[in-house]
Amino acid sequence: MYKNIKQNEEMDNLVEDTVFGNSKQVMEKSQLKIRETASRQGIFTASIQGLYGAIGEGLYGGITVPAINIRGITYQVARAVFRAALKDRVGAFIFEIARSEIGYTKQSPGEYVTCILAAAIQEGFKGPVFIQGDHFQVNRSKFTSEPDKELSAVKELIREAVSAGFLNIDIDASTLVDLEKPSLNEQQEKNYLVTADMTEFIRSIEPEGVTISVGGEIGEVGKRNSTVAELEAFMTGYLRCLDSNVQGISKISVQTGTAHGGVVLPDGSIAKVKIDFETLRELSRVARKGYGLGGAVQHGASTLPDEAFGMFPQANVIEIHLATGFQNLIYDSSYFPLELLDKIYKHLLATYISEKKPRDTEEQFLYKTRKKAFGDFKKETWNIPEYNRSRIMDTLENRFSLLFHRLNVVDTVDPVKKFVVNSSSSIS
Repeated sequence: MYKNIKQNEEMDNLVEDTVFGNSKQVMEKSQLKIRETASRQGIFTASIQGLYGAIGEGLYGGITVPAINIRGITYQVARAVFRAALKDRVGAFIFEIARSEIGYTKQSPGEYVTCILAAAIQEGFKGPVFIQGDHFQVNRSKFTSEPDKELSAVKELIREAVSAGFLNIDIDASTLVDLEKPSLNEQQEKNYLVTADMTEFIRSIEPEGVTISVGGEIGEVGKRNSTVAELEAFMTGYLRCLDSNVQGISKISVQTGTAHGGVVLPDGSIAKVKIDFETLRELSRVARKGYGLGGAVQHGASTLPDEAFGMFPQANVIEIHLATGFQNLIYDSSYFPLELLDKIYKHLLATYISEKKPRDTEEQFLYKTRKKAFGDFKKETWNIPEYNRSRIMDTLENRFSLLFHRLNVVDTVDPVKKFVVNSSSSIS
C-alpha cells in the first residue's frame, strides 16, 4: 500500500511539473516521464478510425461516442472520466480540445495529452486513449484578408497536435460557407476545398501505420439547421477535390438545433431547445449509405436534458460533443469556493466587458465568458482545497457514467480492441 501511495504522489508531482514547471526543460522532462510510464503500462493514444470505419460498413453500431472537452483542472477531470469508464467497461470515448480552447484555457496540445495519460495511469486504465482536435477552425475574417497565413496557422496547430498524440482531428471550415451564394455547391465550395486540402496535409504527417480519424463540418453550430442536400453538395465537391489515393473523412458534423454552451436566458439559465432528430437520423443515413462515413456528429449538446441523450444512438449519430455542461457542474457546485468564484466574476467584468453584447444581462455575459477563467485562474482552479475538489469530481464522475449509459457505450472495450489499431509508437 505504501508503494502505491508513493507512486501516486510521484505522478501527481510529475503532472504539477508538466503544467506549472518553472522552466520549459522541467515541463518537457516531466511530460517524457509520464509518456514513458504510460507506454510501459499499455496506455497509448490512438485513432478511432477503425471503429468508425466498421460502423460505416455496417459491421458494428448502435452507439454514440461521447467527445469530452476538458477546459480546466484537466488531470483531475480526466481521472473522473476514466473512473466512470472503468466501472462499465467503456472503451469508446474521446477527450478533445478546440483550437479556441487551447488559447483561452492556456493548455498546449502536449500538456493536454500528458495530463490525460497521467490520469489513465493513476486510475489503472489500459489500452487506447482517443484524443481529438475539436473545431480546428478556420477564422473567416483572417481567411478573407490573408488566406494563406490563416491556413498555415491551422496546419501548424495540426502538426503540433499530431506530434503530441492527437490522432483524431476535426477540421472546421464551415465558417467559410456562404449562404448568400445561389447554389449549394457555391455555398459549400470554400468549405470543401479547405477541408480536402487539410485532409491531404494530415495524411502527409500522420505517424507510420496510423490512419488519423478526420472529420468535416457542413453547418456552423448555432446557425440554421443542415440539410441532406447540403451534405451531398459538400461531399460531392470534397471527393472531387481530394486525391483519389487519400483516405477521406470518417464523419461529418452538422447543425440540428443546438448552440455551443446552450441558449442563455437573461437570468443566466439555459433555454430548452428542440433537436431535429429526424433530420439528424437522415443525415447519418446518407453519410453512411452514400459515402461510407461513420455518420453525423452532434455539437453543442452538453446542456441538453438527460432524456435527450438516449435518442442519439437511436438516430445513428456517430459522435456527440460535450463541454459546457461539465464546466457548469464545476462552477455551479456548492463545493466550488465562493471567494474564488467572486474573484473570477469581478475579473471577467473588468477584463472582458468590451465583449458584452448590448442586449446581454450581466448574468448572460458571465455565463458566456467564464470559460476563460480556466486559463486566467488556471493555478487557482487546479489548487482548490482537496475536499472540495474531490466532491466536484464525484459529481462529474456520476455525470460521465450517466452519459456513457444513455449513449450506449457501456461494454465497448472489446469492440474497440477489435477495430482499433495499436498506435503506441505515436507517444514514445
